Amino acid sequence: MREIRAIGDPVLRTPAEPVEGFDRELRKLIDDMFRAMYAVNGVGLAGPQIGVSRRLFVYDISGRKGHLINPVLTVDDPDPILDEEGCLSVPDRQTGQPLYAPVARAAGVTVEGLDRLERPVRITARGSLARCFQHETDHLDGKLYVDVLPKNEARKILHKA
Repeated sequence: MREIRAIGDPVLRTPAEPVEGFDRELRKLIDDMFRAMYAVNGVGLAGPQIGVSRRLFVYDISGRKGHLINPVLTVDDPDPILDEEGCLSVPDRQTGQPLYAPVARAAGVTVEGLDRLERPVRITARGSLARCFQHETDHLDGKLYVDVLPKNEARKILHKA
């Protein structure tokens, strides 16, 4: 089982490199990511969260399951939606559970990338799926959800993490 990296690990703050090899090793990595995500009841997991600085993530949320490799996210509807968001890489240091805070995210996005067989994927999303895609893409850019919080909210979360 792959270990989920926590805030403070430099891999979480480093922009991930593009995936180049579409081989058996990549397919195993994607399967490992799903296992790691499900083991902690997550809905999304990016490569850097397991110490792999590559641009890919897996997700299983709102009845949609899949993975995206080398994703490019475009905001279709910038109207901000405020909702609770947490992160497997920002756990409460006492309980180990993700810490949640209200985060404003764009209402609608489109993400384009590749699947494990190097086929193009294009998904337009709203709601929780759009939120998930934005959150996971941030991970690939070396950002955490605490970075988009107001400073006082971020301080509260970081104090517990």
